Amino acid sequence: MSFDYSRLPREYPRQFLPSKIDLTDLTRLKELFRNLHNRTVHSAADLEKWLRDESELASALAEEQSIRYARMTCQTDDPAREKDYLFYIENIEPEAKIGFSQLDRKYLGTTARKSLPHEKYFVLDRKRENNIALFREANVELEKEETKLAQSFQKTTGAMTVIYDGQERTMQQMGRFLEEPDRNIREKTWLLSESRRQKDRDTLNQVYDQLIALRQRIAENAGFDNYRDYIFRKKERFDYTPEDCFSYHEAVEKYIVPLMHELDRERSRGLKVEPLRPWDLAVDPKGRPALRPFKTSSELVQGCVKVFDKVNPEFAAELRRMTSLELLDLDSRKGKAPGGYNMELSEIRLPFVFMNAVGRDGDVWTLLHESGHAFHVFAMRDKGFPYQYRSENVPLEIAEVASQAMEIIGGEHLEGTFYSKEDAARSKREHLASIVKLLAWIATIDAFQHWIYTNPNHTREDRQDQWVKLRKRFGGAESWSGYEEFLQSQWQRQLHLFEVPFYYIEYGIAFMGALGLWTRYREDPRAAISAYERALALGGSKPLPELFKTAELPFDFGPRTIEPYAKELRDALVQR
Repeated sequence: MSFDYSRLPREYPRQFLPSKIDLTDLTRLKELFRNLHNRTVHSAADLEKWLRDESELASALAEEQSIRYARMTCQTDDPAREKDYLFYIENIEPEAKIGFSQLDRKYLGTTARKSLPHEKYFVLDRKRENNIALFREANVELEKEETKLAQSFQKTTGAMTVIYDGQERTMQQMGRFLEEPDRNIREKTWLLSESRRQKDRDTLNQVYDQLIALRQRIAENAGFDNYRDYIFRKKERFDYTPEDCFSYHEAVEKYIVPLMHELDRERSRGLKVEPLRPWDLAVDPKGRPALRPFKTSSELVQGCVKVFDKVNPEFAAELRRMTSLELLDLDSRKGKAPGGYNMELSEIRLPFVFMNAVGRDGDVWTLLHESGHAFHVFAMRDKGFPYQYRSENVPLEIAEVASQAMEIIGGEHLEGTFYSKEDAARSKREHLASIVKLLAWIATIDAFQHWIYTNPNHTREDRQDQWVKLRKRFGGAESWSGYEEFLQSQWQRQLHLFEVPFYYIEYGIAFMGALGLWTRYREDPRAAISAYERALALGGSKPLPELFKTAELPFDFGPRTIEPYAKELRDALVQR
């Protein structure tokens, strides 16, 4: 499939922008910014109208960038798509950053702002004050280079393929073979894939070196000693600190890692292998053939629709609508970027889901996850928020609650949709085990980034040594003997490190919320979904603790929350 924006509905007519305008025409774009900057604002009503118009421009620009990003990731080996995306990054985004910074100053300096209801505009005010405190025009050019470097990661990884069994296959497609009961196949395909990744090891190291240097300069320009402290402010982490992240790391090490090792020992016994190796981690621990829940992406969608019909028929209707509008690109193919995401098309207020499905059990959970993000977009659609957060409508910590909670809750309904009763129980158990590993992986990636950016002058050798040290702290019981070089560069598979630095602890925070909703769902499904929908409908209009409170969840991701959830996961997972 090729992402086709032209056929999507326009249900929210423009009030400020012309119905047809080329937003990549710099002359016209500057005129729009001048119009807003020079407009006289006398009253609160004038200011709210001004905010709506500014929001319309912000939404249209965010959507233009989203379209180009989606098209580029759908086919990274298409030079025209790459050119279109880079044109926006190099020419339009810098102009927009400068223009919006000037509008932030105008808003904060407008007398009428004092007449706006504080509760309604508190988040917006705090955000804009933070924007002004951090904005440096010198960083606009650096951020442009940063985005281009991150795009080169997409291009490099999207081109990775191997020939196996006479066919050219992507890294995602090769992942299927790690689920095969035949250990020789698993080892052979793992080695083939990892050897292919090693060919780009130096290239990706070079990209990351450049990104670290750029990010350090950006931080220093804004008056910070290091990028970690800068990005905490940039990401508006007003409600938690690096010390809270360290508390998460310590709680994971104390309560999650021992459970993970216990599961690994159980896996080793079930497979009758000692020691456990990296190619033994995705196969069924009892050596059963891999679950193959669907053959085509159409079957995947149909199954998820059935799941959501059981959770909430409105969710099922929303996924059906996305299907009819071709807002799903699900199949893995050569040239497609790795990973998965949900993209909000902020002007038409519709979601687009991208992933790399190959018929695995994990693909079901991925679509459940990304659908949760999509439902968040639908929940906010008609709420009439008076501003648009420039493509960042929702704090990531609550956005991931939306996706992870729907993932786990949807997993309660796999029987009769994708699986028999026995296979549904098996899939659910494997997924809960994967959450245990993911909680530890989140601690690894987050701790790695804290070290990277508070030690910006490290060498590549220092970096790989630190990675290995963290894998020993948070990793499983498998042995990497003989393949230490593969372990040293394992971090290069994590796209967040390249594209969205410091975006990862959000998953850990959100999992505490998702596990809370799941626990409640099993006791009172209607109440849990009602709380879920109320929180989603607020978008980013309230501070993060209030969003969690609306979902009837504590905003906490330290030992007090992790310990009981680790116990609950252990009760569900450990064979007795």
